[in-house]
Amino acid sequence: MLPNKIELNRIKILKGIIFAALAIILVRLFFIQIVEHGDWVAKAEEQHTLLETITAKRGEIYMMDHGEPVAVVLNQTTYQIVIDPTVTKKEDIEKIISTYAKDYSTADLNEIYNQEGLRYSIVARNIPHSIAEQIVSSETPAIWLKKTNQRVYPEGELAANVLGFVNADGIGQYGVEGAMNDILAGKDGLLKTTADINKVALSIGNDNVKIPAEDGKNVILSIDRGFEQGVEELTKAALANSPATNAAVLAMDPNTGEVLAMANLPSYNPSDYGNVKDTSSYINYTTEVPYEPASVCKSFTFSAAINEGRMNPDTTYVNHGYEIIDNQTINNAEKRASLNGAISMRTALYWSLNTGSIHALKLLGNDTENITAEAREKLYDYYYNKFRLGQPTGIELYEAEGFVWDPHADIYGLNAAYANMTFGQNLSLTMIQVASAFSAVVNGGTYHAPTVVKGTKTAEQEILSNETSATMRSLLVNNRSNKVLRGIDRPGYSVGGKTGTAQVIKDGAYTMDEYVGSYAGFVGTNGELPKIVIMVKIWGEGQHIEGNKEPMSLFDSLSNYAIDYFKIKPGV
Repeated sequence: MLPNKIELNRIKILKGIIFAALAIILVRLFFIQIVEHGDWVAKAEEQHTLLETITAKRGEIYMMDHGEPVAVVLNQTTYQIVIDPTVTKKEDIEKIISTYAKDYSTADLNEIYNQEGLRYSIVARNIPHSIAEQIVSSETPAIWLKKTNQRVYPEGELAANVLGFVNADGIGQYGVEGAMNDILAGKDGLLKTTADINKVALSIGNDNVKIPAEDGKNVILSIDRGFEQGVEELTKAALANSPATNAAVLAMDPNTGEVLAMANLPSYNPSDYGNVKDTSSYINYTTEVPYEPASVCKSFTFSAAINEGRMNPDTTYVNHGYEIIDNQTINNAEKRASLNGAISMRTALYWSLNTGSIHALKLLGNDTENITAEAREKLYDYYYNKFRLGQPTGIELYEAEGFVWDPHADIYGLNAAYANMTFGQNLSLTMIQVASAFSAVVNGGTYHAPTVVKGTKTAEQEILSNETSATMRSLLVNNRSNKVLRGIDRPGYSVGGKTGTAQVIKDGAYTMDEYVGSYAGFVGTNGELPKIVIMVKIWGEGQHIEGNKEPMSLFDSLSNYAIDYFKIKPGV
């Protein structure tokens, strides 16, 4: 029986569908084999190609210890668990983590397995070798262990604010770890090779690539470990007996610029950096936070006037107990009547009279009555250009810039601002800036850029004459004459210093409710240049800390400790 017309139409339609489908398949095959050939080959190769980063070994950090370098930041071999979500079964990795690596898990598996196209994911970090061996012995397929280095800080909180830490991504944060991260981190390498379905390298193929890692460089700090430890212990004891909550201490060799100790309290443990009440614990207050160091800066003002030949310690002026400049009354903190009238500049520095440093500023402009443009220019030249105050020192740490008024700033009350600058207010400086400048005052007149890296030759500049420096040392030693009488300063040693008590600005104005106390001093053998400069800063929210109390008392302890630790010999 022949097919009827309807059946013939159905056959024709079916043939058309078949031919159309074949045409589509042929066209698609043409595109796959000819047009998209390269793309499909690349995808196939991707399935059998292992791309792995070769992690560079991070450089270690050393401190000095009586002249010998000692490691204080080390690397410990640990492992990461790496998976390919397209190959690794979710239930397998869940079992591995729950059984062996629960405390080291760093990823949300649900989130990982919900990401399309994800081929590489680290799901656990810092796994110890013993646990890694257990994971390997489980013989779970499609799970890879990648060797890494974990940062270890065996000294605990010692110099934590100087050292910083390395975060979970292997990036240095704060301190040396952060500021010198590029040097310490090195440069990762790359391994590209043919792999089997389980991502095991077969080491065959013409396209293999291996770029070796460049390990980071070790860094040796100038900080002395034993001295740092003693400084921190003495600072903790001082803080425990004070209403203050914070303290920072900086000790350096004034003749080289090398930093010997940097203590910051409260501190933290870099091995447990996440366990802090406040992230301010990470801050290095000796370099990162500018403040008004107050009368410590009189050392710089007096040095400038003496060096310019405008005054000497026996130069006199009439002290009224206050000065009125730009309609602003500037008072002396010390108000005893016996100091009123004609007094010497030596007496003014001993009693830390603001009128004395203002008079030194006037003398810089060759005028005993007024603050002139020449006086401002001279003080600025010494403060900013010579002592390098209010600008970064170049130390190998994060540091703040600070601020010093330009001598021609277009502001009302510029003369008053400069008058305040002579005694360390109305400007902002870091401790490292002040200690470096103070070192130049007492070391014979040479400014050495500070450094925390041992053996670094820093920039230096002659900024004061030997005679000026000797005169300033004599004045600063005279400031501590009562310490000699009380037996605090030992015979045969030259110890000098200057206090600073600074009002704090709150809500745009100076407050009488909070003061920051500072002390900068030096210690050395009689008849020789100072061996060590030490600067102390103590403060606390709402606390009235005066430089001649807690800070000076801590300096007393530190200067004697430095004599013993470094075995500084007495002179005649």
